[in-house]
Amino acid sequence: MSETTPNEVMTGNFIHDFIDEELAEGGRCEGMQVHTRFPPEPNGYLHIGHAKAICINFGTAEKYKGICNLRMDDTNPTKEDVEYVDAIKEDIHWLGFDWDDRFYFASEYFEQMYDFAVELINKGLAYVCELTPEQMREYRGDTSTPAKSPFRDRPAEESLDLFKRMRAGEFADGSMTLRAKIDLASGNFNMRDPVIYRINRLHHHRTGDSWCIYPMYDFAHPIEDALEGITHSLCSLEFEDHRPLYDWVIDNISAPSKPRQIEFARLGINNTVMSKRKLRALVEENHVSGWDDPRMPTLCGLRRRGYTPRSIRSFIDQIGVSKVNSIVEYSFLEHCLRDDLNETAARVMCVTRPVKLVITNYPEAQTETFEVENNPNRPEDGTRTVTFSRECWIEADDFMEEPIKKYQRLYPGNEVRLKSAYIVKCTGCKKNENGVVTEVYAEYDPETRGGNTPDGRKVRGTIHWVDAENAVDAEVRLYDNLFTVPDPDAQEGSFLDYLNPKSLEVLTNCKAEKSLAEAKAPQSFQFMRLGYFCVDNKDSSPEHLVFNRSVSLKDGFKKK
Repeated sequence: MSETTPNEVMTGNFIHDFIDEELAEGGRCEGMQVHTRFPPEPNGYLHIGHAKAICINFGTAEKYKGICNLRMDDTNPTKEDVEYVDAIKEDIHWLGFDWDDRFYFASEYFEQMYDFAVELINKGLAYVCELTPEQMREYRGDTSTPAKSPFRDRPAEESLDLFKRMRAGEFADGSMTLRAKIDLASGNFNMRDPVIYRINRLHHHRTGDSWCIYPMYDFAHPIEDALEGITHSLCSLEFEDHRPLYDWVIDNISAPSKPRQIEFARLGINNTVMSKRKLRALVEENHVSGWDDPRMPTLCGLRRRGYTPRSIRSFIDQIGVSKVNSIVEYSFLEHCLRDDLNETAARVMCVTRPVKLVITNYPEAQTETFEVENNPNRPEDGTRTVTFSRECWIEADDFMEEPIKKYQRLYPGNEVRLKSAYIVKCTGCKKNENGVVTEVYAEYDPETRGGNTPDGRKVRGTIHWVDAENAVDAEVRLYDNLFTVPDPDAQEGSFLDYLNPKSLEVLTNCKAEKSLAEAKAPQSFQFMRLGYFCVDNKDSSPEHLVFNRSVSLKDGFKKK
């Protein structure tokens, strides 16, 4: 397990109740080692929804001191790519899980799947069907009308011959399929003689052109589980109606083991989309900068945004595992990150919209230093040295020439505390020809070093600052929700119509304290009064520092 993630087993849930029952004396798995698997399709990058499946499968194995396989479900060669395989492995390791030497591809089992299909044909439980896709839809039937196929009673010998010739490439794509012979009148349409093989002349990223027939997922998946000795096949709720077919395949082939499928609710989060097709559209149509754009719900995007493995695993654990689909507020994911970074992130000062503060009574040539704590929650993290001189950078909105009600920052005649330095009193400002404030003037009280007031006077406002003589320039990127509505999938028109034009604001010429000059990804910091920010893992360099806002300081999540 990664040192960056908590070494904790996940909270108990209904899946664990099933497993406890099966491990008990007389149970199906008595004396067996719990064995799970995570089987992503390598046709895109993993997102936060996949993180739930990863945590459930690997976390369940950890809880029971079992093992979990990583298997690439590459039975569909249309959009599979080794780029996605590498990214999936990186994301799982980042979350803190490992599969040891149990890394598999579904395509490794193509020959065995073919043999099991032949076994079903020989048992009279599968047949070659020559209905076109259009005819198959036409003959599918409805709740009161059974499906039909004129090829259902084809002799096993004839189906076997045709199936071998399908494999040999004698027939055109789509001209024939192999169907399981189950029940054309079943109320579960997945059981109405489902297709288990189709002809598809596509180049496969691992097997090349050696196959022109490929197994359907519902046929391949139980076989893969059985061949790997999986005890519990944990999958999302949309496969619940497919479970009878999963069990039928296992029961009717000479399977070396009999896994059990258990379904759990998928993860939905508001103000985003998690369909791979839609995420791919965002990338390919350049609505975002890539799969790792910090606005994306992909794990690589969240990582670049500054999310930590610990925060994501805490989020998954706290939302729980249920049998009912629901939507989780994005603000709760932010809440979990804020909780983590509050404990771990160093506090630093950065001015994002700078204006010059000139302390007119401070000696022009003088510079002094202050020791500032790195994290009040972690005294063991020590302190750092910051410099202070006559000119500082402050946030432009920390000064108002004519203050609004309850404004406690700089305005003529008001005192504020410069964090950890001195109390200063504002004396005025300088403006350019457009009326924009370019400099703020103040006088400091030498008796208030460290921000203390020996005479006991109360100073309400405290602002952050950066020494103008010792600042480093930085670019700061402020991120917001990618969509303007909670559920882009449920709106009229395209989900792209609801993209948030203000989801990214780039601030240049920001001023950061000198300690950040050597900051490197994946370091995260609390920029005092502004939020939590991380070093961008792609664009930042010592010559051009780039920070991404991970989450604001204000917690928008309301515990019910």
